[in-house]
Amino acid sequence: MQINEADFEKKFINVNGINTCYIEAGTGEPLLLIHGGGAGANSYGNWFACMPLFAKNFRVIAIDMLGFGSTDAPDPAVCDYSQKARYDHVAGFIKAMGLSKVSLVGNSMGGATAMGVCNEYHELVDKLVLMGSAGLNGEITPALMPVLNYDFTKEGMVTLIKTLANDKFEITQEMVDYRWSNSVKPGIKEAYGNTMAWVRKQGGLFYPEEYIARVKHKTLVVNGKNDLVVPLAMAYRFLELINDSWGYIVPHCGHWAMIEHPVDFSAAVTSFIKSH
Repeated sequence: MQINEADFEKKFINVNGINTCYIEAGTGEPLLLIHGGGAGANSYGNWFACMPLFAKNFRVIAIDMLGFGSTDAPDPAVCDYSQKARYDHVAGFIKAMGLSKVSLVGNSMGGATAMGVCNEYHELVDKLVLMGSAGLNGEITPALMPVLNYDFTKEGMVTLIKTLANDKFEITQEMVDYRWSNSVKPGIKEAYGNTMAWVRKQGGLFYPEEYIARVKHKTLVVNGKNDLVVPLAMAYRFLELINDSWGYIVPHCGHWAMIEHPVDFSAAVTSFIKSH
């Protein structure tokens, strides 16, 4: 599938003073997609393959998180780029859009953000899907270094994508160029540095386990069997901690189920939301 950002109209809404970008498609109950925290990530680049599939059943909305894509990247003097800043922003977006009982799908950093929304703004959320989700306190492994220490070169972007996708994934020049160009946009580049500095300072992107166990929403935990960033053991731990949780493990898949296996991933998520 070719990357063509013009497939979806970029829309903007003011969220507590932050000009926030999103794309949407379809009609029906709302499904909010939250991308991960890798360099160059945004709503379109992470979800372009899934948007048309989800749009058959939902009003699907994908947001550019704080400091990513075309959403504002506030001055670090007024924004600490913490996990709280991200989940407060997403909750504010849901309210600004006039939505209620949104099902959330979060990848990696987006998964941790979605959990924060579930716990701090319980009434806004219907169901939760965690896909290769951050949130557990694990070792910062060598696999994370291309993400944490991304150097804003195209070579660095290739290394990052190789870390996030499975060994057989075809990395196109188009994808490299698209994500790299997003990563070096003025303001966004600095925001990424501030975001990763916060993660390094905390020793990772995690909550206490008792916080994760507070999630009371019906939850689907999706993980690539070959994910180097969020190993399979972490998916099992999420299932142990979250009481009302189901698991879906995708073979031949790294950290990007929505890009590596969009049909499989979209079908599993749709089935989960519709059947529970």
